[in-house]
Amino acid sequence: MSDHISGPRALADPIADITDFYAFPSPDSPGRLVLVMNTLPMAKPTDLFSAGLLYRFRLRPLSAPAAGSTSGVFVPGGDEVVIDCVFDPPQHVSDPATGRPGHEQHGSCVVPGGEKVAFRVNDESGGAGGAGGGVRVFAGTRWDPFIMDARAALATIATRKLAFTEDGSIFLDGKNVLSIVVEIDADLLPGGMLGVVAETLTRGEFNVRIERVGRPEVKNMMLAPKDFDQVNRDLEIRDLYNMEDAFHLGESYYGAFRARLDANLAFWDCLDGKRDWPLGEDGSHPLTDLVLADYLVVDPTFPYAEHGSFLEIELAARRGEPHQTCGGRALNDDVMDALFTQLVNAGHGPTIRDGVDSASRPATTTFPYLAAANPDPPEPPEHH
Repeated sequence: MSDHISGPRALADPIADITDFYAFPSPDSPGRLVLVMNTLPMAKPTDLFSAGLLYRFRLRPLSAPAAGSTSGVFVPGGDEVVIDCVFDPPQHVSDPATGRPGHEQHGSCVVPGGEKVAFRVNDESGGAGGAGGGVRVFAGTRWDPFIMDARAALATIATRKLAFTEDGSIFLDGKNVLSIVVEIDADLLPGGMLGVVAETLTRGEFNVRIERVGRPEVKNMMLAPKDFDQVNRDLEIRDLYNMEDAFHLGESYYGAFRARLDANLAFWDCLDGKRDWPLGEDGSHPLTDLVLADYLVVDPTFPYAEHGSFLEIELAARRGEPHQTCGGRALNDDVMDALFTQLVNAGHGPTIRDGVDSASRPATTTFPYLAAANPDPPEPPEHH
């Protein structure tokens, strides 16, 4: 499920689990870029953020792929814009209307230039949120916008056959997440294309990266399955992957990541009975380098696009053509159909649909974009 429960550590500490990440030009305020980090799968309406975590967005300028390259991999620059959000411990308060006890939480966001933008959790302030320094911020519980038939995707891996149907369903539709929405003036960012990633880290003098997310389903659909990997079949690889810097993978586990992706991407490719991504002589898959460049590629100079922008920049680069959209990922994008189609038939065949085309409560085009939280979300199944 996108990046929900993406490894043992996320399962053990779900408060630090990033479920999804989005980046897109604002449809509400042209000239601004929107960054959305969703955390805590199955959040209750009363859940709050961790005061022990640092919630971080990282943005780097990207250069075009090297001449003659067909990988679609852009080159991150050394300069980096960092946006950090932190939260105070919850405070006990009483509801002024009912007198019932409750909790209130405040947070702050450090924006480029060093200014701190303060905000109150779940306070939309008429749509304004915390604002200052060319940034406005919202943090609070929202309806989980991710759409995919997760059961069918897992059944596809288990049975080695495409299990999607015409009428798919969202697993536990109506579940909530804790969302952080940052809208920033593009003037504060490097010009041109950007690579963007979201992270959770321990807060304090020494920051340890717990989770990182760029594109959806890299960890759960492409790195998690073990059976096809003849090199590291017994290795749970996702926590190791989370610890890596998205813009600069270390050498220690690089070979393990490549072996796992080469094997699993080859599995996805052959599900329609033919190979659309010819392997290299060493078994390398043509998409492995692109997957390992695990950050959203977005061009804020292009207008907001709700459909067809996900992966468009990278695929255009593979073809040696200029891109036509903003790229990135919008909240209402049916990114899984786009992703499964590329994995299975390289876009040379029919769209691989999972049977889920839109959320039951789509995102809006006004800040903070995500639909309001479900006051009565479904309960997760019990594990025995």
